[in-house]
Amino acid sequence: MNFLSKTRCNITLNPSPYCTMVIDVSLVGGGTFPRPGEVSLAHNGVLFLDELPEFGKSVLEVLRQPLEDGFVTVTRAAAAVTYPARFMLVAALNPCPCGYYGDGRKGCKCNMHEIQRYLKKISGPLLDRIDIHIEVPAVKYQQLSTEAVGDSSEMIKKRVNDARNIQRARFSGTKIYCNAHMSSRHIKKFCVLDEEGHSLLKTAIDKFNLSGRAYDKVLKVSRTIADLEKEENIKIQHISEALQYRGLDRYF
Repeated sequence: MNFLSKTRCNITLNPSPYCTMVIDVSLVGGGTFPRPGEVSLAHNGVLFLDELPEFGKSVLEVLRQPLEDGFVTVTRAAAAVTYPARFMLVAALNPCPCGYYGDGRKGCKCNMHEIQRYLKKISGPLLDRIDIHIEVPAVKYQQLSTEAVGDSSEMIKKRVNDARNIQRARFSGTKIYCNAHMSSRHIKKFCVLDEEGHSLLKTAIDKFNLSGRAYDKVLKVSRTIADLEKEENIKIQHISEALQYRGLDRYF
């Protein structure tokens, strides 16, 4: 799955048009004699993009094909080459240009127009292709210094492995291996909702004006949450949690 988080830090990058072109090529591939870019080098791995809105719009838009199809086609005069590019995108951005919107300890200097203009640097079609949007607030000293212990890495790893085993069994005999790769046909078969679940999802779609692609993302995430809890059926609490992971949709 692909993740987008809002973090509070203040780093500004203003690349020149030449730098934008170079970043474009290095990200998706290209050159006089086409070579693979970062999206292909991250195939079956993780691609992390920090300060996402500071990338040029043309750079961000070229991510749409590999996120949707799992490959990228680079066309040049010398040749047209298709590279594999099925990666997990993890991206981060500030909540506003100054970085302090919603921070109770330091006031934000931005007005709502500046905040919306900043966030709208990420287009709706690109945002639709990102499964989870979460906010990561600044950590207070009391939280840093606490001795409270949560689940260990081993426990979390076991839950993830168990969920992946469930998915491998579910898709046995097909060419997909996890929920993130489900097509519409698989979603209809494996993401069946009861009446209560349909009602909640309909309300959310009407309220936030979610697209058809976002609807599919919510169902995939709901199916994964259910798998982590070893539940055969998707329940209303799984849908509710998945909807909480669409935090940026309200801006679009």
